[in-house]
Amino acid sequence: MSYIAAGATSGGAQATVRDGNKLKALFDANKPALGGWQMIPGATISRLLAQSGVDWVVVDCEHGSMDDRAMHEAVPAIAALGVSPVVRIPGMEPWMVKRALDTGAHGVLVPLLRTVQEAKDLVQASKFPPWGKRGFGSPYSAKQFGRTISSSDYLEQANESVLTMVQIETKEALEAVDEIAAVEGIDVLFVGPFDLGNNIGHRITMEGIPTQLEEALVKIQAAAKKAGKKSGIYTLDPSHAKLCQQQGFDMVHVVTDYMGIEEIAKQSLAVARS
Repeated sequence: MSYIAAGATSGGAQATVRDGNKLKALFDANKPALGGWQMIPGATISRLLAQSGVDWVVVDCEHGSMDDRAMHEAVPAIAALGVSPVVRIPGMEPWMVKRALDTGAHGVLVPLLRTVQEAKDLVQASKFPPWGKRGFGSPYSAKQFGRTISSSDYLEQANESVLTMVQIETKEALEAVDEIAAVEGIDVLFVGPFDLGNNIGHRITMEGIPTQLEEALVKIQAAAKKAGKKSGIYTLDPSHAKLCQQQGFDMVHVVTDYMGIEEIAKQSLAVARS
């Protein structure tokens, strides 16, 4: 069978790309999505995070030690367990967007956005024609949404089913957040609180999140809600993650691989030495 043939489930019902994107399904159902963060390369790490019960895992190619090969190993390992892999790319060049999405990532996350035009350019890079300019050719993308999904299915449905996310973590983006949220094709405004705090002059300290930064988070959430988009956030710890979920963030980071491993080791040693 040609790899572009249409797919169907074993029961005869037509499979869709949207059905295979857990994060998108949770968004459509207006349910919170809790996630993990992978910075350490290796498919075993990917599987451990995905098996933990999270809804999504960000494969961090910006600050993590994830090169192109590690990205290609992580995405299918996560997707195979019914969890949505999201790739954070190091920049917003179109080839980076294409490379990430060609792995079969269920979404792409772009850091340090500054302008409305950058948001529009990102949409162009992440969508197939006629909406955008993304090239088609990867045989890997479709199967990360289900084994019966064909490349033809993916080509026809990806524009509406694969998520395009931007990080609001610069002063410029915060000032233009309503206009950025209104850009067609942008699905999620994701807060990077550490960089955002640094860039607006109110950084996070041991005392917690400054009032001015909290106000910025409220502004971002309001912009997303007004535009019918979703809001997400990288959190400080599990207690902060619980609070952010209660505050209405749709996509909430809960655990990062290297910090989780370190914390477990510290706790185990503390018990052993007590």
